[in-house]
Amino acid sequence: MKKAASLLLIAVLGGVLTLGGYKLFLEKPQVVIERTVEASPNTIQTNFINAETHNAISPTNFTVAAEKTIHAVVHVKNTAIKTQTNPWAELYYGRGNGARKYEQIGTGSGVVISPDGFIVTNNHVIDNATELEITLNNQKKYKAELIGTDAENDIALLKINADKPLPYVPFANSDAIRIGEWVLAVGNPYNLTSTVTAGIVSAKGRDLKGNTSVESFIQTDAAVNPGNSGGALVNTRGELVGINTAISSKTGSFVGYSFAVPSNIAKKVVEDLMEFGSVQEVVLGITIDQRYTEEGVKVGSLPANSSAKKGGLKTGDIIVKVNNVKISKFSELKGQLKAKRPGDYVTVLINRNGTSLSKKVKLTKKDRFRSVNYRLEMRDLTTSEKKKLKISYGVKITQDFSDRRESSIKGFIITKINKKKVGSASQVVRFLDSQKRYSVTIEMMNLEGELIQYYIR
Repeated sequence: MKKAASLLLIAVLGGVLTLGGYKLFLEKPQVVIERTVEASPNTIQTNFINAETHNAISPTNFTVAAEKTIHAVVHVKNTAIKTQTNPWAELYYGRGNGARKYEQIGTGSGVVISPDGFIVTNNHVIDNATELEITLNNQKKYKAELIGTDAENDIALLKINADKPLPYVPFANSDAIRIGEWVLAVGNPYNLTSTVTAGIVSAKGRDLKGNTSVESFIQTDAAVNPGNSGGALVNTRGELVGINTAISSKTGSFVGYSFAVPSNIAKKVVEDLMEFGSVQEVVLGITIDQRYTEEGVKVGSLPANSSAKKGGLKTGDIIVKVNNVKISKFSELKGQLKAKRPGDYVTVLINRNGTSLSKKVKLTKKDRFRSVNYRLEMRDLTTSEKKKLKISYGVKITQDFSDRRESSIKGFIITKINKKKVGSASQVVRFLDSQKRYSVTIEMMNLEGELIQYYIR
């Protein structure tokens, strides 16, 4: 019996040892993977938010901005009298017998900026108009007076006399608007009055003609179409951040990009037109190095006595900020200067050989304008010159860069172009440089005070 029990104990002990050895030395460890099944999410409509569980989050709401703006954006009707000439009729019946006059109608938008009826729009909306009509959102119509224009910034100022104060859109600081911020475009596309579209700010300081352009647009993806020109670009508080001006399109209709003149520039232009009748352009007093392609604007040269030189800027300095606004390219610098007046001071942050320096520069009035086509430099007449010459208009030719030599017209006074009086050098230059294959008659006063005429075809 004892022998059998001993054999059983030995057998059990041997089995335990064998199993333990197998587990310890031969069997590979196993990893247990638990599968977790997530609960299926509830499907809800994206325009619904449970007020009880989402009190801290609210959807983007444009109704306040739209209600504040829609009654202050107007429809602008431009009536122009055009003359069409039939050369065959003139050939057979004599000069003047082949001419036919007809009306040409153009439409656009405008923004009421004061309760007493001042309206800002685009210059191209009212260009060549013989009559301007404003239609308010309540369908009341008024004849408008043209106060002034600025072709370079494509801004015009109109005035209507309403029988009561008008709703208007206040100006916002366009420098403060951020890329990605929501904006609304309000206008009258295709004569569809009181149209509101939404988008975001896609870019700032956008120039459409290259890095030497004077343009400095706000770019958005809010839908803008023909008829929106001169309308309002507003933020979600209903404040004016820009004047809708252009679209980039191969079809003539909106394809995703629109451009607006920043409100800071529009506001400055309007104030100048009200106070002076023309825009007071400023210069920093530098030429730029156009070979520089990195971030910022590199100073190329500084004329002797320039305001920038007096302020401590040097050739080779890289301008990176103006009044704490980042400057990445020339159009952004130009945009900052366009919103300033002669005599204003700006704080310019520069990079000089790797060192950041801050300089304070006084801006001066731009008084020399150069025509590329006609190779002339000119300036406005001073008050004393007008008094001496006994005229109230005209611009002086300060340099003649042409090959005329003995027949140089340096010092001559341009008084009329195509029988229209001229008032500013900047307008004369813009007009002359925009003419191609066009007959131009220039009336000038020579050095002896005699009036002469130049015919250029």
